[in-house]
Amino acid sequence: MARWSRPTVWTALVPVVALAAGLLFATSERTALGTDLRSGEITELSQLIRQRDAVAARQQEELVRLQAQVQALTDQAASRDGEVAAVQAGTDVNLSAAGLTPVRGAGVQIVLDDARRPAGGGLPPGATVDSLVIHQSDVQGVVNALWAAGADGVAIMGQRLIATSAVRCVGNTLLLQGRTYSPPFVITAVGDSDEMREELAASRDVTLLRQAADLYGLTYRVSDERQVALPAYEGPLDVRYAQVDAG
Repeated sequence: MARWSRPTVWTALVPVVALAAGLLFATSERTALGTDLRSGEITELSQLIRQRDAVAARQQEELVRLQAQVQALTDQAASRDGEVAAVQAGTDVNLSAAGLTPVRGAGVQIVLDDARRPAGGGLPPGATVDSLVIHQSDVQGVVNALWAAGADGVAIMGQRLIATSAVRCVGNTLLLQGRTYSPPFVITAVGDSDEMREELAASRDVTLLRQAADLYGLTYRVSDERQVALPAYEGPLDVRYAQVDAG
């Protein structure tokens, strides 16, 4: 005689789950129309990216074309009108003097570095910790002497300086135009090397630096360079604040 087993909860739920799964698959197929539900969104996004890239490329080509057209018209006007030519030449000179164009030529290189402490960790006689590091006044003194000598361009650590460039030091770290540098500090300048050496020798700040180098082992080294290439200044040009000198 066959035994009858009482139905369990799981026995009753299996058909319900199967029916629900079938309805879900049918609904998904109807919604997707037999395709991947996500593929349409991905395809549309990739197409949009390609379209925007194409638009940007066309705009860049148009910009280059217009810039070339403006330059050609300017050169044509300068060739016919002496006044326009003079203004254009003056603009080029001003851009160079402002440090907004690259400059190349003979010049000098100055290397400034902190002193090395003795192996025992002590200090030289009469020295303090501050005596062994390059200070803001040392870097500024060198830069001022180069400007006074009529340098065509000056750079620190490869960054071009302009009239509003500020040299700041925190400890033995140099802060320049949003970047931080550690010694040795390399200063390069384009100009007459003899005149720049004379101004460096006559500068009071540089004289104090040389004396400290002799006493405590700081590095102050000047070398003539046959070819110095300085980039154009690329920082901000707006004056954020100014103060009238009472003197």
